[in-house]
Amino acid sequence: MRSLSSTLARLSALRGRAMPAPPVVTGSALVELTDFGPNPGCLRAWYHVPSSVRKRPALVVVLHGCTQNAAGYDRGVGWSQLAEERGFVLLFPEQRRANNMNLCFNWYEPAHSRRDAGEPLSIKRMIDTMIELHDVDPSRVFINGLSAGGAMTSVMLATYPEIFAGGAIIAGLPYGVASNVPEAFDRMRGHGGPDTAGLAAAIRDASPHQGPWPSIAVWHGSADQTVDAVNSEAILAQWRAVHGVADLPDHDGTVDGYPHRAWRDPRGRAVMESYLITGMGHGTPVALAGADGCGAGGAYMLDVGISSTRHIATSWGLAEGGLAAAIVPRAARVAREAAGAGDRPTARPRAPRAGAKPPIAAVGKVIEDALRAAGLMR
Repeated sequence: MRSLSSTLARLSALRGRAMPAPPVVTGSALVELTDFGPNPGCLRAWYHVPSSVRKRPALVVVLHGCTQNAAGYDRGVGWSQLAEERGFVLLFPEQRRANNMNLCFNWYEPAHSRRDAGEPLSIKRMIDTMIELHDVDPSRVFINGLSAGGAMTSVMLATYPEIFAGGAIIAGLPYGVASNVPEAFDRMRGHGGPDTAGLAAAIRDASPHQGPWPSIAVWHGSADQTVDAVNSEAILAQWRAVHGVADLPDHDGTVDGYPHRAWRDPRGRAVMESYLITGMGHGTPVALAGADGCGAGGAYMLDVGISSTRHIATSWGLAEGGLAAAIVPRAARVAREAAGAGDRPTARPRAPRAGAKPPIAAVGKVIEDALRAAGLMR
């Protein structure tokens, strides 16, 4: 593999290259939010209020990935479709080309990864405005995002934990692991970074919050060549320490054929879960067919037969069903298994659908794709 210095030299030479525009989405359900106060991150904001809204609705904040925009990501993963079914409100912060030529949220820049500054403060002000304008229940605000949007989700959960009831990080990175371009690239490759104690300290030092902490869901493809799946384990280690849960999960089985783990905190509250989508590359898992069909797919929105959008919404209580009731406390599960009541489920990963795993590329292309996906290549 090329050295980092070589990669950065090539990056410098490529800065003038024009980046592709995100696809134009016709018939978008999103409306621009134009007045949410001072905007230090210089972001745009879009929202969707469904035709039938529940009283005191929940708010879901959605952060797109690199090379994407709010409308395209929404159409691909189906959040507005689900909001129409379930009556909750949506907010889509959107990056501007002037801030990042690849339309990535600047998750690794110190000016945009701390409380009351930059992009995090802009997003907070958007949330405050949506709560006021649409009578949102402030105890039911949630956030999720893909890739750089997933990393910015980590930033928001760490810097403003009191705002969120839960968050979902898709193909993202932990909070506080990078403060410059070389560190960001190393962490994406799964190299270096703080130990578990350092990861937990990063969150605890990011705000004056004393708890309770938001619930966390982590989604990652096992074949992700852009953000190595080791980052998903680092996110889990970071939040296990904050929530005070054991390393061993309370639930270890499969959902829709994919490995799934979940943890309860000492009070019995389901606070963490993890989905590893075997064989999937870099992107958001979607299901375009069947009863759980949601969204339209697209670049980095991969049809692997499981809808992360529906599962995330369900875990937050925004749709029927849910796994919380099935997550047996670990002590009870151990006792049950000792009594012969049943063995722990064995994971039987399903094969990904065609197109879910990216083709094997030359090393140089993998590096360039990784840099572009993180917003490190202009």
